[in-house]
Amino acid sequence: MRDWQKLVRERLGELELNAAEREEVCAELADHLEDDYLSLLGQGIPEPAAMRLTSEHIDDCRDLKAKIEFARKKESFMNKRVSQFWFPAFLTLLLAMTVLMVIEEIGPKPWVSAAWSKSPRMVPVLVVYLCWLVTLPFIGGLGAYLSSRAGGRARAAFAAVVFPILPYFAFFAVGLPVALLLDDHVAHNIMIPAFFTGLAAWVILPGIALIAGGLPVRYFTRRGGSRRVASS
Repeated sequence: MRDWQKLVRERLGELELNAAEREEVCAELADHLEDDYLSLLGQGIPEPAAMRLTSEHIDDCRDLKAKIEFARKKESFMNKRVSQFWFPAFLTLLLAMTVLMVIEEIGPKPWVSAAWSKSPRMVPVLVVYLCWLVTLPFIGGLGAYLSSRAGGRARAAFAAVVFPILPYFAFFAVGLPVALLLDDHVAHNIMIPAFFTGLAAWVILPGIALIAGGLPVRYFTRRGGSRRVASS
């Protein structure tokens, strides 16, 4: 009986996969060839002819090799994207929103600045959830840690850290053009201050808090990883 796994390895050469995946692919192809060989024998084809016909099928494996390598690389890339960005990003978003909801529900109350003019309709006050801002450095640090531990680069870690403020940023980025399109003087005076106070309370201050927690964690995690690599 021919060693189909050995024949597959010889025909395919070195797959651009790790050792375990390469052995798994060769074993699956060998099982497929063995099934074809036994099927041909069951049809009454003599053993030498069945062996020859089955061996010819290996030539089709070269295209399969390219497809396997592409699929595995794509799968590996997607898994890295999930572990390096998407999982840390959505976790930080979930934690930030959950903490904010709890604070809004049970307190403490937010800090509210005094109105800048006698007409509150003209200049809105600034509302800041101080307790929420205090928790954000820890959340940002967690996002940076998870991304860095998964091998994420600085850009992926930064995006994961600031991800909780992106929905607010998108809202205000759309709100400003809308405000500028309003030609009415009163509406214009209301919308512009509202934009800047909202941007400060929901984008700038939370972003600073998240980055303040994420940057040190990113630095020390990366430094620790470099030390482990150097020592090994």
